[in-house]
Amino acid sequence: MKSYPPQFKADAVTLYESRPEAAIRQLAADLGIDPETLRNWVRAAGVGRPRGRRAAAPAEPPTPLETENTALRKKVRELEEEREILRKAAKYFAGETRW
Repeated sequence: MKSYPPQFKADAVTLYESRPEAAIRQLAADLGIDPETLRNWVRAAGVGRPRGRRAAAPAEPPTPLETENTALRKKVRELEEEREILRKAAKYFAGETRW
């Protein structure tokens, strides 16, 4: 049975929370862990996906440029989180292979 550092677990749960469209199975594959392991971490953290949550309607619809800007900022944030988690995972697994 593998043991993962608490920070790695917390980062994986945070990544799951930040990507509502991501499935546990795909996210676990990206991180190189078993899906059931990630599912247990998410349950232990008490994280649930919000259901039926609606945002307040803005006074005027955003311009196409604002919409694109928002989407790009979100993508950058996701990629930065993924990169950081993968960096930590690589560091962890590199230390595990040393004798």
